[in-house]
Amino acid sequence: MSKVLFILNDPPYGTERSFNGLRLAKSLAGKDTHVTVFLMADAVACAKSGQKVPQGYYNLELMVKAIARGGDVLLCGTCLDARGITDAELIEGTRRSTMEALAEATLAADRVLVF
Repeated sequence: MSKVLFILNDPPYGTERSFNGLRLAKSLAGKDTHVTVFLMADAVACAKSGQKVPQGYYNLELMVKAIARGGDVLLCGTCLDARGITDAELIEGTRRSTMEALAEATLAADRVLVF
């Protein structure tokens, strides 16, 4: 099984980088691939629960939940703190993490994709 690490930096809405990174991560999950997504900077908001978007607009909360069911979704703890997002506000299945964990995931990955 191959291991792919996605590092996302952009906010959930306003640009489509995080959306496209999560789309690819979701597509790879289950194809004999273990997917790890590390959210940092403004991308940590992708894992905030209770997102309400206009009808017909993509919802990153649903995408993150789908990835978390079969892979790992890690969030930069420093980035969460800087944005005032608490652990209680996170989507179930996602978890606060560290740069040390990102370093380990990077070394363990067969491929690293940065969005």
